[in-house]
Amino acid sequence: MDVEVAGRSTALHLTGERTVPGVPSENYWFRRHEAAYLALLPLCAGATVLEAGCGEGYGAALIAERAARVVALDYDEPTVTHVARRYPQLGTVRGNLAYLPLGASTVDVVANFQVIEHLWDQAGFLAECRRVLRPGGRLLVTTPNRLTFTPDSDTPLNPYHTRELAPSELDSLLRDAGFEVESLRGLHHGPAVRALDERYGGSIIDAQLDVVMGQLPGQAEWPEELLADIAAIEAAGFEISAGRLDESLDLIAVAVRP
Repeated sequence: MDVEVAGRSTALHLTGERTVPGVPSENYWFRRHEAAYLALLPLCAGATVLEAGCGEGYGAALIAERAARVVALDYDEPTVTHVARRYPQLGTVRGNLAYLPLGASTVDVVANFQVIEHLWDQAGFLAECRRVLRPGGRLLVTTPNRLTFTPDSDTPLNPYHTRELAPSELDSLLRDAGFEVESLRGLHHGPAVRALDERYGGSIIDAQLDVVMGQLPGQAEWPEELLADIAAIEAAGFEISAGRLDESLDLIAVAVRP
């Protein structure tokens, strides 16, 4: 890990919930998230985009390569400070997702990636998204699929999550908020990552969890071979499709404000 990456991860207090690029042990999750960003980038071309819950900022920076303007919003003050310094091409704002600090009908796209599962008032947040979107604007949502992320319980095992969603639940939530669901797809392991599943006893995710569970964030000792395999994963190692939705790892929804 170089000095810049080390400083970034230290400044942002790695918790296992905030994905940070350039950290080998985080690379599986980073690439999994990056794959969703890359798939949805065409919908941001030439648009004014709000990323609601921008985290480290790498995703908003990707969007900024295609969008006319990107506003990166997060509630955590150190995160916002980091994003403003690291990605000066973004308009960075500290704010609460319960009340988005933008006027009505002011953005073309709201991006909300791996965030809605953390919110106590998901319906209230979606109402805010509808308010700030222009008619015809799109809401882009990605979130873990409850059916595969916490398959045996309605209560999230992840202490940072308040409510995880199955495909039908996300679809209903968006429609109840007044959106038209344009597409609902799922993210799966592609051939390269499936090969790692086979190499590590059926699940590369479980192999990682076996290392980090019970350890403080960033303190686990990684087997050299596993860490090298994780660090080599690329966004292209994941597939996104409308098929086998209930078996998908993450849900990827595109919803339109009428």
